[in-house]
Amino acid sequence: MFGFIKFLWTIIRTVLSIILIAFLAIIITQRVSNNNKSIMGIRIFTVVTESMKPEYIVGDTILTRSIKPEEIKIGDDITYFGAEESFKGKIVTHRVIKIEKDIDGKYIFQTKGIANDEEDPKINETQIYGKVLYKIKTISYLNSVIGNLYGMYFAIFVPFGLIFFIEYIGYRKDKKIEREEQEDKDVIDNEKEKIKNLKEKRKQRRKKRRAKRKKE
Repeated sequence: MFGFIKFLWTIIRTVLSIILIAFLAIIITQRVSNNNKSIMGIRIFTVVTESMKPEYIVGDTILTRSIKPEEIKIGDDITYFGAEESFKGKIVTHRVIKIEKDIDGKYIFQTKGIANDEEDPKINETQIYGKVLYKIKTISYLNSVIGNLYGMYFAIFVPFGLIFFIEYIGYRKDKKIEREEQEDKDVIDNEKEKIKNLKEKRKQRRKKRRAKRKKE
């Protein structure tokens, strides 16, 4: 039983560590490359405006994945790098409302924030970072610090701290399980020793009885 619990805890601990390390790798890669690189096409962004409310609110963490232009559909939420008007130089996450092609056969997308009255300037396929897969509520509490001066350091140290904490808890858990297993083993060994001693006493009594009969 204890062996199964130890095995299960090891799996849980490993999965959590992998998730945290992956999150850390994505954050560092994006920060160092200024969002020009990703891990396996995966990027993590933070919502900073209310343009997509109520789908995404300020502070939500969203995970995007690179996608081929021809696979994007109307109604998809995409993250892109703005190049015109008030969107220039900004990372935007809005919903696709229209898809066209230019004379060269390249895809052109029209997007719009759910809460906005006006459509965005049209974007081409090279501006797109990826399609939103889902928002990660469990790590949204990091958003308030990831974007400031100390955000990158916080984003690095917190996952490392959580990994260390998970490993420490795992170490304590392993030791507890080992201690309980040893206690159970000691109890079993004690019972075996008692049975052995009892058998030895019975053997000695039988010897004494046989010796007594011979004397008689």
